[in-house]
Amino acid sequence: MSKYRKLGKTSDQRKALLRNQTTALLHQGRIVTTEARAKEVRKMVEPLIAMAVKEIDNTEEVTKTVKVARKDVDGKRVKEVVDGKKTVVYDEQERTFKKDLPSRVHAKRKAAQVLYAVTEVPEELAGRRKNTVKVDLVEKLFNEYAPKYADRNGGYTRIVKIGPRKGDGAMEVVLELV
Repeated sequence: MSKYRKLGKTSDQRKALLRNQTTALLHQGRIVTTEARAKEVRKMVEPLIAMAVKEIDNTEEVTKTVKVARKDVDGKRVKEVVDGKKTVVYDEQERTFKKDLPSRVHAKRKAAQVLYAVTEVPEELAGRRKNTVKVDLVEKLFNEYAPKYADRNGGYTRIVKIGPRKGDGAMEVVLELV
């Protein structure tokens, strides 16, 4: 008995299909597919979300001294003449930011192995390459979905049957994030 469904495809085609549908589900929140595919995609999505939930608070606050260019009233950089050359004047400031711990970095890299890059095109600019927006699904997974599901113990997806497909009679379902 097999541990997974072969879906009538070779291994590379099957892996690409499942990665594609996993990416689409995390990007859009729901997809319409066949029942067999939905059950296989669920097996990929649930561990990704569980991993993100596990690493939700795995950051530390770091304070660093950074150099910032001094600016005038108009917002332009202030320059001084030193040895006959114009150089920008820098001030030092203390900045605090969150830094991921090694286990969280590892989890993000594992998620990035599964998810494809997503490029969104705003509707008013459809058909153009300019002004496209790249969506960072790994950040969305860790910053949006992980806090949403932090108090939930598994069961992050739902499969709802919508009936047989007209062409071949395969059972179609909606796979959505709860």
